[in-house]
Amino acid sequence: MNAVVSADGTKIAYDRAGDGPVVILVDGALCSRAQGPMPDLAGQLASRFTVYNYDRRGRGDSGDAAQYAPEREIEDLAALIEEAGGSAYVYGTSSGAALALRAAAAGLPITKLAVFEAPFVVDDSRKPIPGDWVAELRALSDRPGDAIKYFMTKGIGLPAIVVTLMKLMPAWKPMKAIAHTLPYDAELLGENCFGKPLDASQWAGLTMPVLVAGGGKSPGWMRTSVKAVAAAVPGAVHREIPGQNHMIKATAMAPVLTEFFGGTR
Repeated sequence: MNAVVSADGTKIAYDRAGDGPVVILVDGALCSRAQGPMPDLAGQLASRFTVYNYDRRGRGDSGDAAQYAPEREIEDLAALIEEAGGSAYVYGTSSGAALALRAAAAGLPITKLAVFEAPFVVDDSRKPIPGDWVAELRALSDRPGDAIKYFMTKGIGLPAIVVTLMKLMPAWKPMKAIAHTLPYDAELLGENCFGKPLDASQWAGLTMPVLVAGGGKSPGWMRTSVKAVAAAVPGAVHREIPGQNHMIKATAMAPVLTEFFGGTR
């Protein structure tokens, strides 16, 4: 394990693998550098890239602070980019995509940006996310199972029975261990998740190449959201990956990223 120190003194743990241009992977909710899609994806990319896979603050071996703000996570990513040499390609998935878009808009030295299905809600084609969901998730911080259920049903829109069945999966215990960070993911989405059209001005200053990808089997509201992000980001390229949903397989995403980032050894 390696670590950098963020601007507020928080330790951010990361793994590094491979050789080539630097790619930093930014996870979504309930994932870490040890669980979720990024460990497999890092392995797929390491033959062409130097891959940084890190624990977002409050997860795994990374530290945290008493007060959260999205700006702290942007600073965490900035510290990793500086550690990696001062610039990097960045790939973010789900709420990690929202974080990566925020970081790019804040002016971090991201030379190419790829995002997969930031879970924004841009119309009324699904049940709306409650306006107070950040506060509700904070109130459930000492009841991790209930926090996960609330996030999955009210935020992601999964049926309650699906979440109940998730409790039987091996991943349930490690998800509970980082469920206290769910308000962070909710806060990162900001006003982009309440069924209103996206405000394109938030990304108007982006000048790097941007890939906005989604799964061909994802729900209709999410495919609409992906297209809306692609339309809102200047010059962005939209890519729909056939046969995939929000839990995209590393073997499906790695070739797309390799082509976009253009990795060479």
